[in-house]
Amino acid sequence: MSQIPPPIPPLTPAIRPLDPSADLSAVNTFYDLAQDYWLLADRRPPDLQKARDFFTDGPPGCDPARSHRLGLFVDGVLSGVAELSFGFPEPQDAYLGLMMLAPARRGTGHGAAFLAHVEGLARAAGAPRILLGVLEANPRGRAFWERQGFAATGISRTDAETGHVTHRLVKAL
Repeated sequence: MSQIPPPIPPLTPAIRPLDPSADLSAVNTFYDLAQDYWLLADRRPPDLQKARDFFTDGPPGCDPARSHRLGLFVDGVLSGVAELSFGFPEPQDAYLGLMMLAPARRGTGHGAAFLAHVEGLARAAGAPRILLGVLEANPRGRAFWERQGFAATGISRTDAETGHVTHRLVKAL
């Protein structure tokens, strides 16, 4: 009589703040793993400075002390990062400057769960809406954001260095 093997446990996600001292190496490794996005966005692979910048970059006029730099861990492995700031473009707004997942985690529901956590932080801070920018060259990313309830604001800009057009999207909280 053959035995049925036990079911494989589901991948357990956890979200926590990232620390520049303790997590820089993990962010750098994650960026290498998800370099497809950086090759699209920056037209070059990420380096250690790009990982360092994750902990300091933010929209204009935002207080870095109020920002959240988050990691999505699946079975203990950094599988996604997000940066949420407050005060751009309007003082009461939340701005999602970056949210990306490892290629193996895209399309698995982890992105929606990660975003729900980020939105909860924005609501807790009293933000009435959350905004983000999406590259025109990233239609799959834009489709994700639109499925999550984001809509175009009609504001776009062209980056002089990369030539990318970025469209601003918004979601009421």
